[in-house]
Amino acid sequence: MHKQSKIYVAGHRGLVGSAIVRKLRELGYENLVCKAHNEVDLMRQEEVEVFFDQERPEYVFLAAAKVGGILANSTYPADFIYNNLVIQTNVIHASYLFNAKKLLFLGSSCIYPKLCPQPMKEEYLLSGYLEPTNEPYAIAKIAGIKMCQYYNRQYDTHFISVMPTNLYGPSDNFDLETSHVLPALMRKFHEAKAKNREEVEIWGTGKPRREFLHVDDLADACVYLMNHYDESDFINIGTGKDSSIRELAEIVGKVVGFEEKLRFDASKPDGTPQKLLDVSRLKSLGWTPRVSLKDGIKQTYEWCLKNSVF
Repeated sequence: MHKQSKIYVAGHRGLVGSAIVRKLRELGYENLVCKAHNEVDLMRQEEVEVFFDQERPEYVFLAAAKVGGILANSTYPADFIYNNLVIQTNVIHASYLFNAKKLLFLGSSCIYPKLCPQPMKEEYLLSGYLEPTNEPYAIAKIAGIKMCQYYNRQYDTHFISVMPTNLYGPSDNFDLETSHVLPALMRKFHEAKAKNREEVEIWGTGKPRREFLHVDDLADACVYLMNHYDESDFINIGTGKDSSIRELAEIVGKVVGFEEKLRFDASKPDGTPQKLLDVSRLKSLGWTPRVSLKDGIKQTYEWCLKNSVF
């Protein structure tokens, strides 16, 4: 990408999209195209194609998606598969129709089998059964990866896919009904502290292990790969390190200032036992993360306080 290249960030108001916009502007890319839902409805194919015809973006970051945690995925499975399939299909196809030079599709580490060998290598995709609690979302993301690969094969496009691990950071979703584990814990601990509670309830046993990546690190990796990677094989993006949910809760508690009792509700689902990405392919391309988990959680909590999120 050149500094004056026209760059479209789909989903620019979300956790990932807003971080990509920040990173691009930080690096001096100013010719950015960002459209809100009321300006371009990505669920409507005609609107998407009219937009691409008018704007003719050269580079596309496809960060728009319907996302959520275990509860949201379990409650709205039809919405998760339909919305994500439609959004990504419309944007990928329009990028081909209107000759975008390159597209980066953002997937998720939930595409891997539930009982996948750890750490998870890219070649393990489709080697086993998916985790039932997020299967609709995972299937949509797998379809996006394959669509990019098949368009490259048939139309000689330059569409790449990246699979980030669990993300967190500014502009995350902190709603207890629909959020992922880290922002949910942050809100629970903050409210417990504010209300002088003696304990915090946490879903599951606390034993599952998860890897967490600050969204600013993800954005940095995405821009790096847009400039340095051009293969159809997708790339894992993560830290290569994981923590148990109990360990995560203890870190969040210390940052927030609530170190009372933790009560784990084992009647609630744990989800996949472990999700740790093999990031050797990414490291071989010359990129590594910079933000530690503790520092990232501290920065995110400070952002929440500054922006009156809770």
